[in-house]
Amino acid sequence: MSLAENYQQIQARIEAACKRVGRDPGTVLLLPVSKGQPARAVEEAAGLGLRVFGENKVQEARVKIGQCPGRLQWHMIGHLQSNKARDAVQIFSMIESIDSLELAAEVNKWAHKFGKRVPILLEVNCAAEATKYGFAPEAVPGAVEQINKLPRLELHGLMTIAPYTLTPEKVRPYFTKLRELKEKGGELLGAPLPHLSMGMSGDFEVAIEEGATIVRIGTALFGARKPVAAALAEK
Repeated sequence: MSLAENYQQIQARIEAACKRVGRDPGTVLLLPVSKGQPARAVEEAAGLGLRVFGENKVQEARVKIGQCPGRLQWHMIGHLQSNKARDAVQIFSMIESIDSLELAAEVNKWAHKFGKRVPILLEVNCAAEATKYGFAPEAVPGAVEQINKLPRLELHGLMTIAPYTLTPEKVRPYFTKLRELKEKGGELLGAPLPHLSMGMSGDFEVAIEEGATIVRIGTALFGARKPVAAALAEK
């Protein structure tokens, strides 16, 4: 199917998931994950009305953003190394993958130097997978309180990557856990945290049913990824 057809199908599934739990579809942001996709694919998606895109790597994003329309916004959704924090603060409108207090401090440092405030999400490793980054669930309340003290960061919520499975229902407990942690964080701060970034191409409907406000969708929208070098060369 074409990108436009994929988009229509995804939108219909988002609306159906929202209807099942009495939510307004307008409360869910479809975040296209453009990793491994050329700039022309981003431009085509932008032509359908999509305005915010997610990238996994600073180096790829820096090149691609320069090739795409300037009106677009970009979220960092992959693991961010501290030595890339400077560039990330400059090019992203939100960093969804703050996975340690040390990284938060580094981002805050560069935000101060550039005179910016940076919206962030805390990444939580809900399933305690050794191959993934993120705060342990039990560490989230303390991290929320510590990061809230950093003056250049705006804590907007939490993010998680669920374990891979062919049965989406199996990951529901992890999405439920993240929602509960977000609610706890809001109680600690005295104001609700607005965002839950959870759910990808294989499980976004379950995530929406559990409260996701951002769903990160790549292959279901764009199709298979290309090697990064090929994608950037294609433009």
